[in-house]
Amino acid sequence: MKKSCKCFILVVILCSMTILISLTTYANSAEPPSLVILINNPPADLSIVLVSSENRSEAKVKRVAWEGYYVFYSSDMRVNGNYKFIVTSNGESFECTFNEPIKRYNKVLTLDMSTQEFTPGEYPFRSVILVAIRLLITLLLEGIIFWLFGFRRKRSWIVFIVINLITQGALNIWLNNVCSLMSSYLIFTLIFGEFFVFLTEMIMFPILINEHKKRAIIYSLVANIVSLIAGGYLITVLPI
Repeated sequence: MKKSCKCFILVVILCSMTILISLTTYANSAEPPSLVILINNPPADLSIVLVSSENRSEAKVKRVAWEGYYVFYSSDMRVNGNYKFIVTSNGESFECTFNEPIKRYNKVLTLDMSTQEFTPGEYPFRSVILVAIRLLITLLLEGIIFWLFGFRRKRSWIVFIVINLITQGALNIWLNNVCSLMSSYLIFTLIFGEFFVFLTEMIMFPILINEHKKRAIIYSLVANIVSLIAGGYLITVLPI
């Protein structure tokens, strides 16, 4: 098969994968509007209370690895853009304010405990760090399997690295963009995404690799099953 034809097939597959995956982002938007306060390494006894003239609401807490998520849903947010929070830990409290209406799903603020100030959005390089961690672990696992399947040529390893950087990189970036910090759809989203990764790799590996062509399809199946299991575990122990 000509090189141009191979490139065309790859582009078509990857574009189809991106379009189909993007369409499902709307399926995960059923959660009510919420405000998520993200804190790195929060104290175990830390609590956050939203105070208004109408009521006092304490944040629902979820901790994953080094991050803590303190969540207020739309039913808690009865003030129009003027939010006062009381943060308590180790018997001490301080107040933080945020003056902006919550108009979208999963508004995220990062609270710096040292400065006692909010920053809109996530902390710098968070997504890059998390994607890099998951991608490196996936490459390591699938690389071991690739070796065990007997692939030794330099070209085969170049193809392995390039294809996995594209497919697994796209999958992990998509997971970060589609899934919220408090998403309950992570495993289903991962399974859906891995299906398109497997489809792409099952077609591209036999085309681009010159050794063990029939074995490449079986490798793709085994590697993606292992990747799915590992990915399912990682999203339970690492932030998304």
